Amino acid sequence: MAITDKIYVKNHRQLSSQLETNIPKGAFKGATLDILFQGEGLEKLDDATRERVLDFAQDFLDCDCDNNPYCGCPERKFMRYLLELRAQGLGPDAIVDVMSDDYMVYAYPGDVLSFLDDAVRTLEAAEGLAGVEGDGEKRDEIRRAKRDLER
Repeated sequence: MAITDKIYVKNHRQLSSQLETNIPKGAFKGATLDILFQGEGLEKLDDATRERVLDFAQDFLDCDCDNNPYCGCPERKFMRYLLELRAQGLGPDAIVDVMSDDYMVYAYPGDVLSFLDDAVRTLEAAEGLAGVEGDGEKRDEIRRAKRDLER
């Protein structure tokens, strides 16, 4: 299960009430993405909530793919966001706090930790493959990225 399947809308019931429609609790579920991407009913949200919802849509749903928002770009962008927060030295608890403040979404710190651990293991494998292929430059680049996540 991808980390984006474990990202939830904070204040889900309040948001559903303001929008006057039921939305899934998962931030990357189809109906949630539809509401965010199409902007239906966003004028019903209070200013602070609308601003965060629009920030989420702008930062993660903005791409030129024909299948947007179902193209996978929002999920990839969000995973990149999580990895960038970790590279800045934030731990799982702090990452959850920042994503909640930035976008009104949350995850369980254990799920974030598991995602980060999987990312390090993937980079270890890629580093090994680059070494086998004799691409020292790529191996060193991957090693630096891995070190950023391990801090």
